[in-house]
Amino acid sequence: MSKAAIVIASCAPHKEGAPMAVTRATLIDIAKQSGVSTATVDRVLNKRPGVRERTRDIVFQTASRLGYIAMPGEVSINRAPVALDFILPNGTNTFIRNLAKSLEEISADRGDIELRLHFIEGFDPYALADSLLKLAGQSKAVAVIALDHPVVREALRQLRNSGTIVFTMISDISNVPREGYVGIDNRAAGRLSGYLLGRLLPKVPAKLALFAGSLSYRGHEEREMGFRHILRESYPNLSVVELREVQDDDDAAYREARALLQQYPDLAGIYNIGAGNRGIAKALEESGRDQKIVFIGHELTDHTRKFLLSGIMDAVIDQNAHVEARETIDQLARTVRGEAMKSYIPIRVQAIFKENIPE
Repeated sequence: MSKAAIVIASCAPHKEGAPMAVTRATLIDIAKQSGVSTATVDRVLNKRPGVRERTRDIVFQTASRLGYIAMPGEVSINRAPVALDFILPNGTNTFIRNLAKSLEEISADRGDIELRLHFIEGFDPYALADSLLKLAGQSKAVAVIALDHPVVREALRQLRNSGTIVFTMISDISNVPREGYVGIDNRAAGRLSGYLLGRLLPKVPAKLALFAGSLSYRGHEEREMGFRHILRESYPNLSVVELREVQDDDDAAYREARALLQQYPDLAGIYNIGAGNRGIAKALEESGRDQKIVFIGHELTDHTRKFLLSGIMDAVIDQNAHVEARETIDQLARTVRGEAMKSYIPIRVQAIFKENIPE
């Protein structure tokens, strides 16, 4: 049986000879697995308009897999497994661990994917380039969270020229041939963060600090660009006094945040572009300013969920790791099999507050 159970046996006492009671999947189960709202699931299953065709397909497939409905004319097709390689950064980034877990679960559920995960030091372009070159001629399809660096670009060109299909995910790269990108609009995510800070802070001059994993991630650079642009455009009273790169490391984020809080006793807001939220939260708590400084970061995890509930964080800009994993696997497999694919798969970004944390 796949990890996504079709039915769950009831815990009620069972009378011998009577049919076993089962619990069907719910709309909430389908919504979670599909990466959409329950309202969207309801619209799809009741054949109401206003939903994209791709989303309809995903909801119907998920509902069928969970045993909620039977697909008309559904036929089991046995296909040879497709080997897919994913190169991910190593480290303390909870979002990346969740992404890896989703890749494993989705591959297991599909049954037609041979998943091969490769982990490298998070911000070492030479290690990433080396991993890419080792796959040249050895892999049919590779997905990578790319560092925008000359040696990485050259390695991707060589990999692509060897006949390997290449998709970027989470963070794209410039001037490199690849089949597509799966991820959010990072510039828009940065603008959203700036908008929230501007709305949450008083309309008086105030100082802000930025934290980034590494601006060698194009995604992190684009978030910074979007953030700074909306400040200039709509909130000129807010000024960025520092930007610290912490390599998505909690300990480094803690040290940098502690130093910044000592240096700027009047700091009003923090925007963390990448990972390291635990380190920043720890420094804020120790300083006693965790309820005074507006703190916005990325990705809903077990840790950021707690920070939202306690009031340390005011908002989290979230992207759905499960949906990104599913879409990347699907696009890679389709491309290997010569089926239709898209060059850009947009992933929805949403702001999560204390009052709307999803289950």
